This record gives sequence, C-alpha cells and structure tokens, in this order.
Amino acid sequence: MMTIWKTIVPLALVPFFAGCSSAIKNVNPIGQAFPSVAGQSLTKEAVAIPGAYAGKPTVLLVGYVQETQFDLDRWAVGLTMAKPPAHVVEVPTIPGLVPSMISGWIDSGMRSGIPKEDWASVVCVYGGDAKKIVAITGNEQPRNGRIFLLDAEGKVVWFHDRGFSAGKLTELDAKARELSAPKQPSGG
Repeated sequence: MMTIWKTIVPLALVPFFAGCSSAIKNVNPIGQAFPSVAGQSLTKEAVAIPGAYAGKPTVLLVGYVQETQFDLDRWAVGLTMAKPPAHVVEVPTIPGLVPSMISGWIDSGMRSGIPKEDWASVVCVYGGDAKKIVAITGNEQPRNGRIFLLDAEGKVVWFHDRGFSAGKLTELDAKARELSAPKQPSGG
C-alpha cells in the first residue's frame, strides 16, 4: 500500500505544479540591480541575496525546474576548473504557494543528492521572492539555467540563459577577473 502512495501522490501533484506558473517572456537583465530576496541554504542558514555577497563579484546559477540541473552542473564544473575570483552560488528558484508549503520536503530531496560540503553554496528561494527573480529573466525555456554575474554592489553585469557554452564560460571568467582587478589610480 505504501508503494502505491509513493507513486500516486507525486504523479498527482505534477499537473498541479505545472499549472502554477505562467510563461513570462525572457528578458536580459544586464544593468539592473538583482532583486533583494530571502533564501535558505541547504545548511538551513538564512541568506539574503545579493546582500550576503556584497563586496565581491558573485556568480548566481539560477534554475527554475529540476531538469535545469544538467545545465547548471556543466556551469558548476566549468567554474570549478576556471576558479573565477567570485562567489559561486546555485539558486534553485521555485515560485508558487504549494512549493513554498513543501519547501522542506524539496530541500531534503536536494540534500540527498548533493554532497554535504556543497550545501552552503546552494541557496533555495521560494514563493514571492522567487517570482522577483523570474520577473527579471523570464521563464521561457525553463530547462536552461539563468547565469548571472553580479558586481560587488549586486548589479547584473553579465547574463546568459541559452544553455552551457564553453565560450560564454570563458567570457564570464574574464568579466569576473576584470571586476576583481585592483583599480588603477587615475593619472593626474
């Protein structure tokens, strides 16, 4: 009997979750301030984005659906190899009332598939705060990650949402290094 419930309940919820979001046309947020949102890391620490990362460039790997993980994993591997001088944070972003209500269950599932040493760099954002992120990027082609580079003040200075690209990774790394380079005094 328990096996039936484990199968039926998740399948019954799929149409409900799918109906909770409406398509928002994709937009490029470069030049905008990243919205202030509240999240929680998989270590259960409250994290304010972008405030928690102020003072240093930050790469945000944002995913709207579980199927985005394949794309985000490629970005994460590339960023681990490139070692840009920036915070790198994965941000599962799930708007809607029902996901907010079962966020503990969702987070628990993520913890089971992510090594504990990486939990602090995964910050989940739900509900109304998740909607703020969706509003600045759109959610067409939700399987593609939304890759942001924020400057030290939380402004979006680089963005990509068309799937992993080695060339774009190189571009992102170069931009992060440019942002982190010591400022040269102006001549006088």
